[in-house]
Order: sequence, then C-alpha cells, then structure tokens
Amino acid sequence: MIRRTLFAAPTLLWVGCYLLLGGCTPTTQEFTRAVIEGKTMGTYYKVVLSVEEGREVGPSLKEGIDAVLEKVNDQMSTYRKESELSRFNRSQSTEWITVSEDLVDVADAAAKISELSHGAFDVTVGPLVNLWGFGPVKKKDFIPSDQEIEEAKKRVGYQQLSTRKVDPALRKSSPGLYVDLSAIAKGFGVDMVGELLESEGFNHYLVDIGGDMKAVGNNPDGQGWRIGIERPDAEGREIEKLIEVKNFGVATSGDYRNYFERDGQRYSHTINSVTGRPITHRLASVTVVAPTATEADGMATAIMALGPEQGLKLAKEQGLGVFLLVREGEGFSESMSPGFEQFQTE
Repeated sequence: MIRRTLFAAPTLLWVGCYLLLGGCTPTTQEFTRAVIEGKTMGTYYKVVLSVEEGREVGPSLKEGIDAVLEKVNDQMSTYRKESELSRFNRSQSTEWITVSEDLVDVADAAAKISELSHGAFDVTVGPLVNLWGFGPVKKKDFIPSDQEIEEAKKRVGYQQLSTRKVDPALRKSSPGLYVDLSAIAKGFGVDMVGELLESEGFNHYLVDIGGDMKAVGNNPDGQGWRIGIERPDAEGREIEKLIEVKNFGVATSGDYRNYFERDGQRYSHTINSVTGRPITHRLASVTVVAPTATEADGMATAIMALGPEQGLKLAKEQGLGVFLLVREGEGFSESMSPGFEQFQTE
C-alpha cells in the first residue's frame, strides 16, 4: 500500500481566500504574504507565510528549508543509494543498525500505522511496489507472474522490523527485509519545515510538499487556511470540496495519478500487501486531517489500501477527520467521518 513512486503527485490545492469570497475579514494586525518555493523529493514545495507588516523574509530562510528537506532525503529516500534507509535495506544483518533519531521516529510511526491497519499499510511493502514497477526502478505497464508475486511477498511483513529509540537503531529479523517510507516521509518533511519556521518566529504558515500540507495559524487575511480537495480526474484539476484548516496536517491519497491500464483493467500503485496485487475496490481518493502531516500522510495511504468501509471504520476509531470519494458509475459519492465535518467551508 504505497501510494506513490517518490512522494506522489498533488491532490490538494491551496486556495487564496480572495478567490473564494472576493475578500476576507481583516484583522487588527496587518500581515503580508510571503512565498518560498523550490523542489524536493521528486516534486515541488511551497511555503506561504503570514508575515507581520515590516518584517522581512530573507534568503537564509529558504536556505534553511532546503537544508531541512535535504536532510530528510538523506535519511529516508529509497532513491538515494547512500541514504540511511538505503544502506539499511542493503544490509543483510539481523543485528541492530545505528541510524538517526528521525529515521527511527518515522519508521516507528509507520510501524504503528501498519499495526492499526492490520497490515493494509505495510512499511515493508517495498519489494511488491518495486516488482510492479512503481518503485525507484521503473517497469512500464509490467504485470508480474504469480510466482514472482509470491516470492516478493516472502520479503514483506512489518512485524519483521524493530525500532529502538534509546541509542537509535533499526533491526530486521529477515535479512531481505526492505523498508519503504515513501508513504509517510513527505508528511514528516512538512512537519520538519514547520518546526523550522516556528523556531524562526513564524507562527502563521502553510507548508505544501507535493500536496501534503501543514496549516498553522491564520492566512494573511486573518482566517484559517483554505484548501481544495481535488476531484479524482487524471486529466484536470477541479476542486471537489473546500476545507478550512488551522493547526492541522492534511494529506490526500488517490488512485488516479499513478496507475496503468492493460486490457481494460486498471492497475493502481496502491498495493495490497496481503494479495501482493494492486487494490481493486472503488475508493478513488481519501483526504485525512490529523494533528501532524506525518500522521495524515501515513493514514491516508492506510485508508486508501483498506477501502471505503474498513477505511472509514478506522478513521472513526482513531478520531480522524477523513473525507472519501468513492466511484459510482461515471461519478463519485462522498462520505466523511464525524471528525471531518468541522473543516468544511464554502
């Protein structure tokens, strides 16, 4: 159940309030809008700041953001051969391997989501993702044999990964275990940029990395940040639902940006780790609003893998704000958890 090759295409859109209502309620304190943009993790990043009138945003802030994101890549990218995670994956040792505290934290968060979803989200699903051609080595429209799938499944199982917080380390119980954090590391990068901004005294911001977001404080017009959830359409960028978010992370997982078709059958990049094959249910996209972008990122993928019924059940159990779009003929039906209703706006 990995939802992208390297941190996927965006399915959330930041929407300036002036586009929605033609103006917003002013605040007593004047703020201006500052934007910092760049590229990371195979996609874009965009940071929008509400800055107090008279305060300047210098080039050193962008340098700091780039450094934070470069560090996350060096720790967790499976596309970098010398990243911490790539070195761990190459190792055949079943002893503890020392890694950074950040890598342990993200692997631990991913393992917990794996357990909550009973393996629908499996942090070790990488061999299956790679087999189907959705990993670092591309295979165009490749359909593996049953034997190849069964062989790859032998290397999958989140229970085979152990994490240690004191003297940070990871351990695999099977030498061939392969860990892929693509479904959660982008959200972690968002949170880390947020921490940097707050350490620099910026308390009103929106961080967007390839569609995974963290919205804190107010936008420059004194309201919460407005975000558009895309309608699942591989050809266009139409907004299905608008939400207003303050002090939450937001992530969307969908099956309509990264897939291929063969003989009328759609093969999504979201892999069911139990069957070893792409998902076949009707859930087209899921948006999760959670306290952190890390949690939102991982839970979006888990719910996408579970499907509409079991995914909504998990969302309710965890008290998450979740919005689902399910294919119904030529259109879509909407459903949401009780926790999502507070974020709806017009």
